[in-house]
Amino acid sequence: MQARTEAGTRIRISWPAGNLTAALDDTPTAQALAQALPLASTARTWGQEVYFDTGVSVAREDGAQQVVEPGTVAFWTDGDAIALPYGPTPVSRGTECRLASPCNVLGRVDGDPHTLATVRDGDPVRVELVADQEPP
Repeated sequence: MQARTEAGTRIRISWPAGNLTAALDDTPTAQALAQALPLASTARTWGQEVYFDTGVSVAREDGAQQVVEPGTVAFWTDGDAIALPYGPTPVSRGTECRLASPCNVLGRVDGDPHTLATVRDGDPVRVELVADQEPP
């Protein structure tokens, strides 16, 4: 089932206390991730960031960023992981969302990224494509 919009691929990230959807841009990393879906992983938290292993290994792209907006869907190439910052991390300066190292930017979550605050370290996480007919 193909789940593409003008913005690219749409995904759903689910954990025991909730879920959110996100629109991914059409990038090599997003394409590699979409090919690996659905996937199940274990959530880790680092300050106000949730990250989890994907089993996908890609190179850092031109334009990789370390400081991003809350709700950015990023791919941490150093850890083969999706990183979902929603506030400051242990390396942030002030209230910025600073990732551990520059990450490939994949897209943005829909709605309030602070929904991620309900993810607990060790929670099971599932990432899957969103069907075309489903609303965001």
